[in-house]
Amino acid sequence: MLKRLRNLVAPPAVLAMGTSGGSPLLRNGPPAVEQRDTLLAGKTISYTLKRSSRRRSIGLRIDDRGLTVSVPLRASEKWLHSVLQDKAHWVVEKLDGWQTRMPVEMRWADGEAIHYLGEALTLRVVQNLFAAPAQRRSDELWVFVVNGHGSSAAPDDETSHARFPHPNPLPQAGEGANVSLREFHVSGSEAAHIEQTVSHWYRQEAEQLFVQRVAHFAALLDVAPREVKLSSAKTQWGCCTARGTVRLNRQLIKLPLRLIDYVVVHELAHLREMNHSAVFWRVVEAVCPDYIRLRRELKACGL
Repeated sequence: MLKRLRNLVAPPAVLAMGTSGGSPLLRNGPPAVEQRDTLLAGKTISYTLKRSSRRRSIGLRIDDRGLTVSVPLRASEKWLHSVLQDKAHWVVEKLDGWQTRMPVEMRWADGEAIHYLGEALTLRVVQNLFAAPAQRRSDELWVFVVNGHGSSAAPDDETSHARFPHPNPLPQAGEGANVSLREFHVSGSEAAHIEQTVSHWYRQEAEQLFVQRVAHFAALLDVAPREVKLSSAKTQWGCCTARGTVRLNRQLIKLPLRLIDYVVVHELAHLREMNHSAVFWRVVEAVCPDYIRLRRELKACGL
């Protein structure tokens, strides 16, 4: 579950329920859900307004979908406006926070950058006669595209532009390598293939490295984890069960090794102390004395 930010505002007594006469309350069956725009702290903010007969207060929620305002069925526009203006700076601050954490959409094409152990690798899309796994070469990751999958047609909205980078691939590319300098255009399905190949390479690298780091620190902490698994959790870098299963987020492979090691130590320490007590943090500190700085650095990375 994505962490949600909530702010509840109870109704002022004079606006709690409808009255007769010239009441400002909403009437005539207002829609249960609608999209609106409003000006908050000098910025135009779009939000989703939800009305419910069960609500007795106005609630503000901010998550990856933006701002959602939940109100009683017949809440007045005056009350709604007052709450939004009162919380304007809070709303803008939280929305900006979510925006900075949102990942930039990746273009799976030659020349793009991908992250590995805290460094940027240049993605190289290379034409090949046969299918082959991705290969890291210095500061590049080579992904091989089987001959005939690329199209020489003019680019359109569904293609990504790429250029074959090297006329002579290294011998380990395997016989049948046929790299060209001509330009080609990657279809949507080809981009999906490149993404899948890179994801598979990430997974292999993560499995191998994580097992090594867990074994290293388990010996230092004198614990015996039963198994190491990859996790796709949305809000956790890792977790450890009382039975000794350590789960590490596959996204860690993109971060510097020092942060991976901190997460590994943190989770293994739970095999000594299944809590976050002072004793637990002393266990962590015993093998990771700089854990406070690393914890702060990891938190800044977001997930």
